[in-house]
Amino acid sequence: MIFDISFSRRGCRFSGKVLAAAACLAFSSAFFAGCSASADGSVTELTVWYGPSSSDSPPPPDDWSFIARVREELGIKLTIVPLPSSVADQNEKIEAAVRSRSLPDLFMVTSDELVSLAKRNEIARVDRMYKMMPYRTAHMYDEDARAASSFDGASYGLSQSGSIARNEGIFIRKDWLDKLNMPVPETLEDYMNVMRRFTTDDPDGNGKNDTFGYGAFIETTVMSGGLGRRLEPFFGAFGVAGTFNMTKKNAGLNIYKEGFYDAVEFIQKMVMERVIDPNWLAYGKDDFREAWKNGRFGIMREQNAAFGLERGYKPFDEKFPDGEWILINPPKGPDGLQSVGCYTQGYRTYAVSRRAAELDKLPAIARLLEWMSTDAYYLVAYGEEGVNFMFDSDGKVTTEGLPDPELAYSKTAAAPLIQLRNMVFYNSDSELSARYPEWTTKNGKKISALSILRDMQSRPWTAALGADRLPPPPPELKKMYENGILDFVTGKRSLSRDNWKSFLAEFDRLGGKKWEAECISFAEDNRLLGEAARIDSAR
Repeated sequence: MIFDISFSRRGCRFSGKVLAAAACLAFSSAFFAGCSASADGSVTELTVWYGPSSSDSPPPPDDWSFIARVREELGIKLTIVPLPSSVADQNEKIEAAVRSRSLPDLFMVTSDELVSLAKRNEIARVDRMYKMMPYRTAHMYDEDARAASSFDGASYGLSQSGSIARNEGIFIRKDWLDKLNMPVPETLEDYMNVMRRFTTDDPDGNGKNDTFGYGAFIETTVMSGGLGRRLEPFFGAFGVAGTFNMTKKNAGLNIYKEGFYDAVEFIQKMVMERVIDPNWLAYGKDDFREAWKNGRFGIMREQNAAFGLERGYKPFDEKFPDGEWILINPPKGPDGLQSVGCYTQGYRTYAVSRRAAELDKLPAIARLLEWMSTDAYYLVAYGEEGVNFMFDSDGKVTTEGLPDPELAYSKTAAAPLIQLRNMVFYNSDSELSARYPEWTTKNGKKISALSILRDMQSRPWTAALGADRLPPPPPELKKMYENGILDFVTGKRSLSRDNWKSFLAEFDRLGGKKWEAECISFAEDNRLLGEAARIDSAR
């Protein structure tokens, strides 16, 4: 039998001569079972809770063509619900669903919540799904990705390396520096001096006392606990970026390290002198981004796409066409240490509820995901061909030649149509080039989120590979850990060496040392510890 098959993301296509008709019929029937609706014509209802590609944009419209195609081509009645942008709010929503026994069929989940759900038997094993998704598995679910969501040899989540490592950096308002005739800060002292003047010397020239030196919000993860990653550069200046030290020599919780107290003391000084936007305690991710776009502060840690894509930067550009942000190195501490923060190979994970497995929905979920990565890839990633994107002569995605350029996938208007794109991206070079197109601001400056990414990745970072897989602390200990540090930096609890020792003793009584021992044991068993502290930088 001679059988030539070609496959394309733009559809299931066959070519070639078939010399055995019976064999062809059998093969094609089996093949198209993965590309089309159920053979018996039945409809499967699926609910998916997804992480939006753009948290500050609306969800897809009710008449989105994707939903209709899913029903027509796959026999699936799909309901999609966006998860909150805050990790804490995501976990709260999932836990509320657990309590009400209403977990969706498929939902995005953090690594610590995945562990918790697996221990309580709330989610299904997904091992058998990989063979149901040959294309997606080959491109997204390699051995490392599977290991990221596996426990005791069983896979409990579909993890894809959708999160790009080291994709954040320190930005500063260069136009404010120029107005105040100040150089780019390098040391902690430099940073503090700049933050003071950004707060007190009217850097935007509007005659109002309405600016601050630094902007942040609390964004904690397993590997970036305490005050979260937006303030990690100040911990990095003392060699304690991240929750856990991932080296063989010094493995352990950074809260026990000498530099941790010094970092807390520095941030407390920022708070007490009001050089940090006082709304940082109330801000969520979207509030924080609205604030920098409104010119509220002059230094921040931000992500490349949130800053550099046209739809994200445009509100700032419209308000401040002569405003200019530049990337700078994180502050150097007293011993010359510096780090934007800790990083690992991040994974975006989706879990399947136990109830979905009991109702035999795994094949339908696999069919949907495989279809999204093949036939519907461009629809999910870039919108409608001819409306939101075009193909150039080389078959690459472009926005050139669109009837209405304002509907390009890179523009704000198209953001609702590509909210699921993170479910199909796997970060190839060609994909990144299409995801991060260069564009021009009102004053003629060219901005490329891809160039910004490469610059960010060249800055000093602390390697913490596998730290996101460490056992999470018990809820009571986590609460004490985060609230205790917050009480010190806000002045609710007086910060002194004696009070810090008392805090650590209380932390130990609640299980701090036990948690540290569990993390070290897990890291050693899984060979996650490095030989020495590693600060990755090309500079």
